[in-house]
Amino acid sequence: MIDGFGAILSAFLLGVVLVKFEIIFGIPSSTLYLLTIMPIFFATYDFYCYRKTHQRTGQLLKGIAVLNLIYCCISIGFMFYHFGTITNLGWVYILIEIAIVLLLAILEFRVGRKMIKASTQHVCGNAKKTHI
Repeated sequence: MIDGFGAILSAFLLGVVLVKFEIIFGIPSSTLYLLTIMPIFFATYDFYCYRKTHQRTGQLLKGIAVLNLIYCCISIGFMFYHFGTITNLGWVYILIEIAIVLLLAILEFRVGRKMIKASTQHVCGNAKKTHI
């Protein structure tokens, strides 16, 4: 859920706020709109995964972590592509966003790994109990 709400906030900031103040941030609106598509997709994916209850939750969480890392790489690529137009404030925004997304991805990897490990132990533990 945290990732989903963060994705909604990111989409709003990129697609509305930064576009409105394009001259201050120096990131072209076409790039901002392209970057906005990913957080909208992520939010949809996150809320879908949250509503589903199944044993693959850890894998789904690790999947969103990978997507977040890809988003960071794409964001950095766009920023270097527009290096000449991005202002210092634009760099500050994008670097803060990337730092937050990276920290979230690390947390998602850790939690996902623990969930996978716990579900594997739970399944193995139940299998042992039924054979005794």
